[in-house]
Amino acid sequence: MMSRTSIFAAALLAVFASACSHAPVPAPVDLLHLSQDDRRLLAGVWEYEDGAVVTLTLDEQGHGAYAWKEGRFETTALSGRTWQGRWLQKENDREGGFLVELSTDYSEGDGRWWYTRIGSDRAPADKGGTFHLSRKATVTTLRENLPAP
Repeated sequence: MMSRTSIFAAALLAVFASACSHAPVPAPVDLLHLSQDDRRLLAGVWEYEDGAVVTLTLDEQGHGAYAWKEGRFETTALSGRTWQGRWLQKENDREGGFLVELSTDYSEGDGRWWYTRIGSDRAPADKGGTFHLSRKATVTTLRENLPAP
């Protein structure tokens, strides 16, 4: 029979292993002092809504991963409030592009996505769809909204 110390150590190891298996959350970026074409505006955690909600964690280049079908999200351009890129899903062997029009404060946006490949088909008939993105609150955002002590 395991001792309480062994059970605690095993539980702690499981927590650390779980934490290490996820992509690190990028450090908060001061959005007020960036140019509108600086991809660091995209860094952080976003919620992608297209029927279901999927969490995206993006780095300072606007690249990141999502859990659905081992997905990757890659930014190819940010010009003003227009965000363009591509997505890839390893598990179901699909990829495509996306275009998002962001709000003036870069906290959310509406977009559309399309397929560029499904398996070996490089001209798929499936058209894609629309989605909504919203930035999850960051530590910086929360700190700015708290009342002074």
